[in-house]
Amino acid sequence: MIAIGHRVVHGGLDFVTPRLVDADLLDRLETLCPLAPLHQPHNLAAIRAIAKLKPDLPQVACFDTAFHHDKPDVASRLAIPRKFHDQGIRRYGFHGLSYEYVAMRLAEIDPALAAGRVVAAHLGNGASLCAMRDCRSVDTTMGFTALDGLVMGTRCGTIDPGVILHFQLRMGMSAADVEDMLYRQSGLLGVSGLSSDMRALAASDAPEAEEAMALFAWRAARETAALASSMGGLDGIVFTAGIGENDAAMRQRICARLAWLGVELDEQANAAGAPLVSTPGSHVAVRVIPTDEERMIALHTLHVLGENPS
Repeated sequence: MIAIGHRVVHGGLDFVTPRLVDADLLDRLETLCPLAPLHQPHNLAAIRAIAKLKPDLPQVACFDTAFHHDKPDVASRLAIPRKFHDQGIRRYGFHGLSYEYVAMRLAEIDPALAAGRVVAAHLGNGASLCAMRDCRSVDTTMGFTALDGLVMGTRCGTIDPGVILHFQLRMGMSAADVEDMLYRQSGLLGVSGLSSDMRALAASDAPEAEEAMALFAWRAARETAALASSMGGLDGIVFTAGIGENDAAMRQRICARLAWLGVELDEQANAAGAPLVSTPGSHVAVRVIPTDEERMIALHTLHVLGENPS
């Protein structure tokens, strides 16, 4: 073993490329834990544990926000006073290692599509979409935190800020209670009251399970169309991650809502989980590409060490 690479969810403003870990980097990343409470503390705990066991073993931090760091300014701004944007309160985007891998594979598999306007759909327990033009991020559904955007397993996704104010000012909930509810008790679990696992919901006859799945598909389709606007059109959709790669029924639900954009799914190919699941006549290509964040981390780690990946 020559080194260990780590996924670190939030790199903030300062960390937009993989970095060799040292004590100063760890301390600075610790300050970002409140922005990714489900992930960042565990990411850093693993790094510290390894440093204690193998202090001379190089460790490399790879940031999930980095892929989105150079998207257009308009896609990063929040409509709040400018001083807060300058302090780093802006839309970052996440799942960057997954999107980077998908972009790399798409360029190998279908270079013409990779050069066009593509929405990549990372759909798992955590879920987001990324608008990519020529394999670069131009917009994404997650924002300042990984709580934003699509409906997720236990996370609410985009919510009217007034609802949060109502919880605190009118219902007397503490900030900690609201945070716990929105991160850990909402999403598919909150809507269904049954499970955060899409497979369990699909197997259930409960109407609440159907409501949760319908909401997931509606939001994913709605945001796909919004991202098409950010790119001035849509040439392709790539599904990835646990739900995106394995749930043919959910791919069908989402694509059915996008038929007006020229999306036409091949039912047999989709059911079989083929790499290309759109029909020959579809105006929008629809592909399934299994993600491999670990490989992306390994490649970055070797690059930081000056090794030549084979």
